[in-house]
Amino acid sequence: MEAVQYNKDYKNDILEYFSKLKDTIDKVSLDDMNTLMNVLEESKDGDKTIFIMGNGGSAATASHYVCDFNKGLTQENQKRYKFFSLNDNIPSMMAYANDVSYEDIFVEQLKNHFKEGDVVFGISGSGNSMNVIKAVEYANENGGTTIGLTGYSGGTLGSIAQYNVNVPIHDMQIAEDLHMIIDHCMMRVLY
Repeated sequence: MEAVQYNKDYKNDILEYFSKLKDTIDKVSLDDMNTLMNVLEESKDGDKTIFIMGNGGSAATASHYVCDFNKGLTQENQKRYKFFSLNDNIPSMMAYANDVSYEDIFVEQLKNHFKEGDVVFGISGSGNSMNVIKAVEYANENGGTTIGLTGYSGGTLGSIAQYNVNVPIHDMQIAEDLHMIIDHCMMRVLY
């Protein structure tokens, strides 16, 4: 197979994209990041479950957080994180979507597993994913701690989550990339 030669020089596009990433991460509140890490540490120390979820790319990010915190931050003879992704059980999600509604795919799972004091962590680039919002509202109403990880202006999720880290940019790809970078930055600090 012969390689396709593109006419455009992508190096400048890539460098411009990296520049936007750096400019945007500089706008993310370090106080909010520090608070997020403290909430996660307190949840681990208190043996609380952290339920995390998102849609699309944010679902992949949620799954990645579970791997990084449950395995990547595992240290011998220390308490472990108890992260659980609500978007990883596709049959359960599809059953709720089919029989109840897509907006209820996360909240219905919480009704089975959530205990007072647990954490519900929603990821939404727009901050307006209704299924994430309903799960966060449920946790707020039932004695939970809620976290939002948002882009754009934070949307509804940013305003209802007790703690929110916002990536203030109107670009979904940069917001999603920085949500993942935040995960890896926290791993370096918390390990």
